[in-house]
Amino acid sequence: MDEIIAVYSPFGEVVGSATRTEVYARSLWHGSAGVILCDGDLVYAHRRADTKQVMPGLWDCVAGGVVDAGEDPYDTAVRELGEELGVHGVALEFLHSAAWESGPGPGLGGPEGLRCHLFAWTAQWHGPVVHQSSEVAEGRWVSRAELRTLLAGPFAPDSRLLAEALPTPRER
Repeated sequence: MDEIIAVYSPFGEVVGSATRTEVYARSLWHGSAGVILCDGDLVYAHRRADTKQVMPGLWDCVAGGVVDAGEDPYDTAVRELGEELGVHGVALEFLHSAAWESGPGPGLGGPEGLRCHLFAWTAQWHGPVVHQSSEVAEGRWVSRAELRTLLAGPFAPDSRLLAEALPTPRER
């Protein structure tokens, strides 16, 4: 079944809804929300499953997904953190929002690429991480230096933008 997701204006207002297939095929603006999971100064990085429709096999540090029709981005972030990494009941701290456009390319939506309003939170977690195999191929806790190395390689570009907004430990 094709999900019904929120369609946004270029300025960030919800203006309707459409199927995920239509949003990607027509490069419609939509919302995506997620969480960067931290354990002190460590960040949880994961490689996206090779079967994902968007950005398969790339490294990532945001457990996130599209905002469903009628859903608040915060609720999306909570849902996705639970689904992708098995983390529930943790406090989220707002990090950053940004409008992002990918341009065309393989695994990047329709002929004009992806157009997305990104909403990100952080969470501190000291417990187990349980991957949803359809979303995450592998993952591990990394230092900020290791994260910078991952960011320089094959990394989900929307999440790169959000990770770059992550304050260094001394900025907290």
